[in-house]
Amino acid sequence: MPEPMLLSERRARGVLWITLNRPDVHNAFDDRLIDALTAELARAGNDASVRAVVLTGAGKSFSAGADLTWMRRTAAYTEAENLADAKALAKLMSTLNELPKPTVARVNGAALGGGTGLVACCDIAIACEAAVFGTTEVRLGLIPAVIGPYVLAAIGPRQARRLMLTGERIVAVEARRIGLVHEVVRAAELDAAVERVLDDLLKGGPEALAAAKRLVHDLAGRPIDPALIDQSAQRIAALRAAPEAREGVGAFLEKRGAHWRE
Repeated sequence: MPEPMLLSERRARGVLWITLNRPDVHNAFDDRLIDALTAELARAGNDASVRAVVLTGAGKSFSAGADLTWMRRTAAYTEAENLADAKALAKLMSTLNELPKPTVARVNGAALGGGTGLVACCDIAIACEAAVFGTTEVRLGLIPAVIGPYVLAAIGPRQARRLMLTGERIVAVEARRIGLVHEVVRAAELDAAVERVLDDLLKGGPEALAAAKRLVHDLAGRPIDPALIDQSAQRIAALRAAPEAREGVGAFLEKRGAHWRE
């Protein structure tokens, strides 16, 4: 039996580890892997027992982006077929970006093209020192269109112009400097760094985490005007009356752990 191209492992405390498992092609994705990863993320999003998701790659790479064999095949597609293909990739990116669970990219190696897009879609990205990043599409006569909104949101338009036009690869410390990743550690420390972040994430109430993530998405780029101020007040008022908030505040006052931390 061939190895599955996607590994999904439920670990302690409700953390789901998803591993891209095509190390022979640096975890490049094709239409099959896109569909499998989208479906797995959708399941995680609807599963109340999943508290957080870690995304990583098998072997030496995180993901080299699109599989060149798949891309060669798409060159013979009709425009309609290419559009359907592109929409499937767009659905993957939006599903990861909007997942109502905290997501952590464990970047164990190269993350290029769509791999950089996956990193940008995760809430928190931790990379090993050997990781490299790049939106290299222009060197193939293409553009990073589907991943563009997420990369732009992560690093801003000025840095995006540079990376998307040059197609250059940047090292992990530069990716941290421009905001693509949050932390860079030695390879031997990568898992410990991920666990440290998970420790912090899992202290939050599940509903509050989802609401906080949605808050960031909804506030980004909006002017601070009366409508936004009013909506912000409505959000916190609604959450204050919810059972999770009552439990969290009660646990704090009673100097005990909230039930989601047990």
